[in-house]
Amino acid sequence: MIHPLLSALALGMAAPLVAQTAPAAAPAAAPAPAPAAFTLPALPYAPDALEPAIDAQTMTIHHGKHHQAYVDNLNKAVAADAALKGMTLEQLVAKAGTLPAAVRNNAGGHWNHGFFWKTMAPPAQAGTASPALAKAITAQFGSMDQFKAAFKAAGTARFGSGWVWLIVKPDGKLAITSTPNQDNPLMDVAEDKGLPILGNDMWEHAYYLKYQNRRADYLDGWWQVVNWGEVSRRFAAASKR
Repeated sequence: MIHPLLSALALGMAAPLVAQTAPAAAPAAAPAPAPAAFTLPALPYAPDALEPAIDAQTMTIHHGKHHQAYVDNLNKAVAADAALKGMTLEQLVAKAGTLPAAVRNNAGGHWNHGFFWKTMAPPAQAGTASPALAKAITAQFGSMDQFKAAFKAAGTARFGSGWVWLIVKPDGKLAITSTPNQDNPLMDVAEDKGLPILGNDMWEHAYYLKYQNRRADYLDGWWQVVNWGEVSRRFAAASKR
């Protein structure tokens, strides 16, 4: 008779051996995507800060949807063309007339909107034009009221979508001009070239929720939120060039 202990040992020796395998290596981490060349800047104020001139819903959609789309589409257009790699937004804008429409339109849209947000401030912080800027406006247009009337006329006369601008021309004088679509006075295709110091968006998405088709009312109300401190700073910088 086989001793029970020997029988148990025999059974244990007959059991199959389990191979010891090393744990599976973790999959290699995917390389991090390259950072986008251009990003959406944050608004310098809350979306409702420009009430009642510009409503919060318009600001939220305008900034978070429209401006974001220009940034996204510009990144796609630049990524598709190796010759544009590393170029700044200002460089793209300056040679817009030589670039594909997707780059021209979206670079313009990104630059114009970044400029536009800083052009405005909450009504209590809007301030007034610096003495130097006020003097230049009066010398060029007759008075601040006459300047505003001329600016409004140029804005309402812009057919379809576009922008109206106050620029400092190469000769140092002020001028009001307007551009179609997302063009601006810095572009090589601009009819009137110069350094923008003030600009307003004439696309319907900038005002339609509040003003519907009353573009003139939008232009009148907009003066409540013009950031004259920023406009004056731009004028001083342009005058030094």
